[in-house]
Amino acid sequence: MNWGKATVAILLVFVLFICGMGYFMFKAPADDYDHQYYEDGLNFDHDYSREMQVTRDHAEPSIVMDTCCIRFIFPQIIKGQVNFMRPSSDAKDALFPLDNKGGKAIEIITKNMARGKWQLVFNWKSGNKDYLYQKEVYVR
Repeated sequence: MNWGKATVAILLVFVLFICGMGYFMFKAPADDYDHQYYEDGLNFDHDYSREMQVTRDHAEPSIVMDTCCIRFIFPQIIKGQVNFMRPSSDAKDALFPLDNKGGKAIEIITKNMARGKWQLVFNWKSGNKDYLYQKEVYVR
């Protein structure tokens, strides 16, 4: 093989590589980036103050994992919501209301949920204060 054929072969392999990368780029899932990146950046100070309020008031919920459910125990009476976010796919995300009337534990059934890692984002209000708490759990 002379240098002319080798140059054409290398160029052909390079073009096939670029075409292959272009194909895989367009086949990437649509949820691989945050669509609300700039809006979240503008709200960062508000979220940070709500997270610090949890620390100041020692209001972290206790999370008890069971084979059938997850129990949340809050130190005060609250009303809000918890967002179950799956890191691997946002199609499996779920939002559950939180209301512990009388200080009872809140149970969420996990039998129909996918097993694995979940990010929990708690948003709640107690009295006149807003709270935000994030925790990563593993559903069995």
